[in-house]
This record gives sequence, C-alpha cells and structure tokens, in this order.
Amino acid sequence: MSTIDTRLTDGQPGYPALTLGPITHVALTVRDLAVSVPWYRELVGAAPVLDEDTGPFRHVVFAVGSTLLGLHQFPEGARDDSFDPRRPGLDHVAFLSPDRPTLDAWRERLTALGIETGTVVDEHYGSGLAVKDPDGISLEIFAAPA
Repeated sequence: MSTIDTRLTDGQPGYPALTLGPITHVALTVRDLAVSVPWYRELVGAAPVLDEDTGPFRHVVFAVGSTLLGLHQFPEGARDDSFDPRRPGLDHVAFLSPDRPTLDAWRERLTALGIETGTVVDEHYGSGLAVKDPDGISLEIFAAPA
C-alpha cells in the first residue's frame, strides 16, 4: 500500500497547504463531431461556445454551468476500442439535477429526443438517470437526496 506525503497538504514549513479547486473542464474524445455535436447540443440545450482546430485535434466546447465540456476529434481517427467503465480511466460524467422530480422530466425530454435512457435509480445517497452518448460514453444526471 502506498502512502501519501502529508507534507504537501499540512502546511509544514516549505510546503504550502494545497486544495484543489472546482473542475473547470472535462474533455471527451469522440469518433465523429458531426454526430456528437448535435447530440450534445440537444442534451446541453445550447450551442457550443468554441469550435476550433488546434492542429493536433479539433474540439467543440459547451458551457455547462461553470464547467466546460469539450468534445475532441483527432484527425487520425479514434481507435475501435468501445467505451468500458471497467477499464482504467473515465467511468462516467455526472451533471447535477436540482431534485428528483427533475430527473423524471429529463427522462421524458431525452426520450422525446430519441435518446435512450435507463430508469431513474433511487439510492440513499441520491438518484440518477443514466444515458450513453453516440460513442457509448456513460453520462449521468444526478440529484442529491432531499
């Protein structure tokens, strides 16, 4: 078992206390922006705030509250590995819902858009609605318990 050097966080001389801030952005690699951008535009309910070719990749970015959600497409394409939450790396990205009834409204809206969802799952720590994007990346809309 590894140990964490607490000198990095306990404010000892020469080691300032460090605290991570909020997540500023999440970047997801997609196979085809022509498919993913319209799908995420419907999910987010707004147009992208940025669309640029950086050279190594093209990315389209959506503002979701105070977090940016970027979609990356590489010119050489994506590997054929399908998304698997059990593989080390991303498991899912979760978006906050204000309450449980809003999850039902989200399920109705996504279903009307032709986006397949799971059922709303209620647990003691909150409720969630699962959905997969066109590349099979797992997303969740989550409501904390009331």
